Amino acid sequence: MDHENVVIENDETADIFFNDGIRIIQKNSGYRFSVDSMLLSHFVTIKKDSRVADLGSGSSVISIVLAYRFTSSHIEGVEIQEDLVDMARRSVQLNDYQNRVRINHCDVKKVDRIFEPKSMDMVVFNPPYRKIDSGRINDNQERAVARHEVKGALTDFLAAARYLLKDWGSAFIIYPAVRGAGLFYHMRKNSIEPKKMRMVHSKLSSRAEFILVEGTKGGGEELFVMPPLFIYGEDDGYSAEMKSLFKDISRHR
Repeated sequence: MDHENVVIENDETADIFFNDGIRIIQKNSGYRFSVDSMLLSHFVTIKKDSRVADLGSGSSVISIVLAYRFTSSHIEGVEIQEDLVDMARRSVQLNDYQNRVRINHCDVKKVDRIFEPKSMDMVVFNPPYRKIDSGRINDNQERAVARHEVKGALTDFLAAARYLLKDWGSAFIIYPAVRGAGLFYHMRKNSIEPKKMRMVHSKLSSRAEFILVEGTKGGGEELFVMPPLFIYGEDDGYSAEMKSLFKDISRHR
């Protein structure tokens, strides 16, 4: 099988998830995905045989988790950083998903160069959310691009989503809760109506850290607010829901 020939470099790890259901190659000290990527992966619902764009796909964790959970889906990852594209493609091969997951080396601002308009049923993204002038930019280029709006801002991702989505197609997004008003504003400017929302809190007593949102291109004005999600329990370990999320082996055709 092709995965037997995948090279894992000395500065990389191949991390195991879902009882060895999938493996993701990551840098030891470079960009490594965080819990927000896993939260978004489990917020997404995909209909059978859907074509999905993962914008800013990074190490491909979201693409691979979605391919694992929704076995009839076809995922198109879009990533601007060449090193991450190479690593992500090897992760795809490691999981034998070459027939359903493709990683494209492309800027989200230029998706029209490789995709037709209205060619996707769904779009998913965890965009950089720190402004260039807010806080110290990480010296590591991969981490800097992933977290700061160095090569693309929220508006660029939403413009790409508007271009790619079919009418009534869905966009799934995770974003800092403190910037939620701006997220909703720019979603609606791009004709993507917020339809479902869930707030993510660190603990029961803490304010919301993230907001998970599903929007519909051309949808009507109606918003369903889900119960909040808490990352940590009273003992400072992961909450029961988070433990279940990391062990989730539910799969859909």
